[in-house]
Amino acid sequence: MAVANTSLYDKLNKSTSEASAASKAFAEAESRKIAKNKTSLGQAEFLKLMTTQMTHQDPNNPMQNGEFLSQMAQFGTVSGIQDLQASFANFSSSISSDQALQAASLVGRDVTITSDQGVLAAGGDISGTVNLTSSTPDLQVAVTDASTGELIKTLDLGNQSSGNVPFSWDGTNTAGTLASPGAYKIVASAPVDGKNTAFTTDINSRVGSVVMANGTKGMQINLAGGNTVDFSQVKQIL
Repeated sequence: MAVANTSLYDKLNKSTSEASAASKAFAEAESRKIAKNKTSLGQAEFLKLMTTQMTHQDPNNPMQNGEFLSQMAQFGTVSGIQDLQASFANFSSSISSDQALQAASLVGRDVTITSDQGVLAAGGDISGTVNLTSSTPDLQVAVTDASTGELIKTLDLGNQSSGNVPFSWDGTNTAGTLASPGAYKIVASAPVDGKNTAFTTDINSRVGSVVMANGTKGMQINLAGGNTVDFSQVKQIL
């Protein structure tokens, strides 16, 4: 009787092992089938694979709750990251569209950028502000020809407190005649604590066109005179 029971147990154990092997083979076949058709595992494929594993699991070694929850959590994390990436892509596209609209409205308008050069149009002027970091009794702005270095005119702004000091050159030279249109260098200086000190200037320039952002560069604007600057350098739109 004992021999018969042992034989029956062996047969049952063998049958279970064969069933386990068959279920494993079936699950692997399903995995290969999914992988062949798609390079990434989507939600539907994941659930199908999970259901297949549960249906054909080894009766002697069933899937544990912790293992099941772990796989679900992993898929949830991947799915969440994919959703986040999609949201960021939409957000980036929206920002690009807003920048394009804003950029289009800049053409023909004046903007302020930090620079030491301005372009004099026929009958026009060059204006901006001096970024004065210390008070001074004698602030001066020298206008020179950008190509030759020749001094065209010196603007005497006198006693000034620290801050943004506005200036404007009307396009005339020291003799009072109109200078030729073109590029001119602007240099602001003043004595501070007994030393002649140079200060940066913000120049108002006309926007001629806009270059939209691409994969390597951000949006750029082409100013009058051929100078090109990044959109992020614009300090003020006039």
